[in-house]
Amino acid sequence: MNSNCTISLPGPVINKYEPAYRTFWNNILPTINLLKSSVLVSFSGALRIHIAFLLMNISSVFWNCLAGGLIIYSVYTLDRAMDSEEDMANRPELKGASNRTALVVSLMCFVAGAAILTINGLMIIAFLPLITGYLYSKGLKIGKFDLKLKGGLGKKNMVVGITWGAFIAGIAGVGATTVVTPLIVFLYFAMKLFINSTIYDFKDIKGDMLAGIRTLPVVLGQGKAKKLLFSLHLLSHSILLVSIIAGFIAFEPVIIIYSLLIGLIYIKSFAEQVEKETKKRLTKRLFMIDGESTSITGLRTLVYGAAI
Repeated sequence: MNSNCTISLPGPVINKYEPAYRTFWNNILPTINLLKSSVLVSFSGALRIHIAFLLMNISSVFWNCLAGGLIIYSVYTLDRAMDSEEDMANRPELKGASNRTALVVSLMCFVAGAAILTINGLMIIAFLPLITGYLYSKGLKIGKFDLKLKGGLGKKNMVVGITWGAFIAGIAGVGATTVVTPLIVFLYFAMKLFINSTIYDFKDIKGDMLAGIRTLPVVLGQGKAKKLLFSLHLLSHSILLVSIIAGFIAFEPVIIIYSLLIGLIYIKSFAEQVEKETKKRLTKRLFMIDGESTSITGLRTLVYGAAI
């Protein structure tokens, strides 16, 4: 018997399964891109919670940081799976992704994160981002009452800053002896995340204009919007400095100095429109903005390790 034989499927059989085969491979890469697009921001968010513990001079709780990261991942992945018009204009690599897969993964991550926080008495904090995200995307309408957080001219950025600032400070501040300390940390992260989300709007000016989205760079212009970000950045660190002197937060020179300097650098460098972002610029932006908390944590570990 000749072993070098081939088996051919009839043409109609191949034609029957070819569309499904092509659809599978055409969707799998965008789906992977969608699932991994929020990994860095969730890891950064978990480390921001750790930094909040340090600023409050409270022992960091690993499981709470992990839970916070899981919830951040689920909320951002869920948001990107909603197929909003501006997302399709600004992130074409996600077009064709499986929203069902993203929803399942997001739900699993949220349930895991919420369970950990609920066990530790933080159930309300666990559901805060999800509730805010729903009110932002869908809104709530009961009779004549209509509540929707989505809007232009910085409203989105305010929602991002306030929600995640409260989330971070709420998780880290559960053991604080005074409400002032979590409030200061909340203000710091709320302004920082407002700034960071606005910087991303500079990159997406063209897509936002096409979608009719009234972001701060679109409405105020790049110059005025950039000055606003510098002012908020200096204000947030001034609050930290005064709070250190007053004894409300811990003296953390690595965190304060690095945050101040890197913020000035990335506002100057990335608060501007670009026609097409190069890989080099993208890498720098991810390192400086999304990777800021990672850099701070690593640098602080080196400094204090060397000091010991």
